[in-house]
Amino acid sequence: MITPLKHTSPFDVNMAVDAGFHIISANVEVGLQDVAPLTQDAMFSRSPDAAKRTVLFIGGKDASLALDQMKAAGAALFAPFEISIFADPAGSFTTAAAMIALVEKKLAATRPEGLKGAKVQVYGATGIVGGIAAVIAAQAGAEVTIVSHRVIEDVEVKAIDFKKRFGVILNCAVATNDEEKKALVPDAEVILTAASAGVEVISTEVLKAATSLLVAADINAVPPTGIAGVGANDDGVPLPHGVGVGALVIGQVKYQVQHQILKRIRASDTALRIGFLEAYELARKIAA
Repeated sequence: MITPLKHTSPFDVNMAVDAGFHIISANVEVGLQDVAPLTQDAMFSRSPDAAKRTVLFIGGKDASLALDQMKAAGAALFAPFEISIFADPAGSFTTAAAMIALVEKKLAATRPEGLKGAKVQVYGATGIVGGIAAVIAAQAGAEVTIVSHRVIEDVEVKAIDFKKRFGVILNCAVATNDEEKKALVPDAEVILTAASAGVEVISTEVLKAATSLLVAADINAVPPTGIAGVGANDDGVPLPHGVGVGALVIGQVKYQVQHQILKRIRASDTALRIGFLEAYELARKIAA
C-alpha cells in the first residue's frame, strides 16, 4: 500500500486482510516521484509467474494525485514482470461508483433512459468523492453541474482538470446559501451531496424548490445528514419531490465493491488495473 499521507488508512488495511491478503506493506508519504521505483522494487521481488501475487494499492485523499500515481505505476511495469494496481484514495472511487450505481437503479422507475441526458447537480464536488461522482455521471451521459458553496473558481479548477483528464464537460455554479440553492435546484433531476460530515447541504425548503427532482443521494452518515429527510439507512425514502438514498445504503454497496475487487485481484491469473470505471461496472452489477 502506498499513500502520500502520514498514515496508511486502517480501513484499507482491514479490507485487504478480510479479502485474504496475509502480508501488507505500508509505505507512507509517497510522492509521485517515488512511485516508479517502489513499483519496480515490488515487481522484481518475485518471478514473472509469481508477480501476479503482488498488488499495489494506491490510497491518500487526493483523486488527481492517485490517478497520476496509478499512471506512473503502470508506466513502470513491463512484461513479464507485471503486478496488479488498484487505486481507491479514501475509498472515493468505490464510494462514488456505488453512489452513481444506486442513483441509476432508483431512476429506472421514473426515467428508463437512466442518466443519459439527466440534469445532475453535485454539491461538495471539490471533495474527493463528489468530483469522481461527477465524472462518472458525465461519462454516463448526464448533464452535470458541480456546485461550490464558496466561490465558483473552486469548481472551475476541478472542471478544467477533469476535462483534460477524461474529456468530460462539467458545468459550474456557486450557491452560498439556501436562496441561491433554491434558484438553482428547480432544473435538477438528480442531486448528489458529498460535503463534509455533519453538514446539511440541502434543506427541506431547498428540496421543496427542486420540482424536477427524481433522486437525491447523500454520502454523509454523521448527523445532520447532507440532505434533509434522508437518513443514513434510507433507501428510496419519499421527499417533497423524488426519493432519497442515504449514506449507509451507499456504503453497503461500496464495501462489497472494494471487497470483491480485492478478492478478484487476489485470485486473478493476470495482473489487473482497477480504477473508478472498473469499480463502477462492478457497482452496477451489485446494485441491480
